Amino acid sequence: MPLVDKNEMKRFLVPVQSDLDEFTSRLQDYLRGDSPLITSIAQHLLKSRGKRIRPAFLFLSSRAAENFTEHSVNASLAIELIHTATLLHDDVVDESDMRRGQETVNAQWTNLVSVLMGDYLFAKAFRIMVSTQSQPLMEAISHATERVSVGELRQIEETGNYELSEDEYMTIIADKTASLFNVACEAGPILGGRGKRDRSRYAQLGEKVGVAFQIVDDLLDFVGDADKTGKEPGIDVTTGQVTLPLIYALKKAGRAGSKEIVKTLKSNGEVKETFETVYNFVQENGGIDYAYRKAAELSEEGLDAVMPMEHSKFADCLVNMVKFSISRAS
Repeated sequence: MPLVDKNEMKRFLVPVQSDLDEFTSRLQDYLRGDSPLITSIAQHLLKSRGKRIRPAFLFLSSRAAENFTEHSVNASLAIELIHTATLLHDDVVDESDMRRGQETVNAQWTNLVSVLMGDYLFAKAFRIMVSTQSQPLMEAISHATERVSVGELRQIEETGNYELSEDEYMTIIADKTASLFNVACEAGPILGGRGKRDRSRYAQLGEKVGVAFQIVDDLLDFVGDADKTGKEPGIDVTTGQVTLPLIYALKKAGRAGSKEIVKTLKSNGEVKETFETVYNFVQENGGIDYAYRKAAELSEEGLDAVMPMEHSKFADCLVNMVKFSISRAS
């Protein structure tokens, strides 16, 4: 599968660049001034902006269906702050030193600071969310946040479980990752005052694309470039994260064929050697190809949920962003 870089992604965002600029401006305003420490951490986080995938989907899907309102930017801010808060907590749990090519908050400050900053961002997100004065949106974002927590806990619970099924894995990543994509795409019809059918269609788009996005993230642990992803390949799989490429390969090999690879994974051996062995096993048993196919299939299902869509620059770029989500380089 060809990889798409960030420069190509920028082309897809041209129609909503003014929305993204407004998002960035308000984000800086919201994170400024509550305390010198918060300001310092906020500046650190803003230096590593990420791809702003969730705001991009919210703006493109809202514009494509003529659902953009004066509250759309604040909805995107609430969702992105919740996402950022979960990353701060994740870095503490994972004892991560680097994210997106720079030091994590817990590495530069402390675990306590990272956890409390995550809590602050959650609180800020819900304050912003209330400002939209949309009860349905508040309910949808609250539910999505609850799902994220459930997914994160389930992922920890299943660490090192090499009997995890594909269905169980899909449920975990749907909660952990797709929930915020879901509400980002549903925010448009909610704020636009659309009916349940439109809300369901756009929520389905976000759900399917979010699951595909996480599958590709998990694939990058096998095939990613450290210079682009910000971490060495194999870190997740050698620390007990059981993802779709491995799940499929273990199933394909059968109990007898997978016995040695599970033993290797449990041995706590040298990371590079362990990963090379696991990578070869997964590749030989079709795990990487299967995961790519699954991500592509889910993304197509997501687009089908909102078709037919009236042709526009926003609709075209939304389709391209879906394609980017499963073929990105970082």
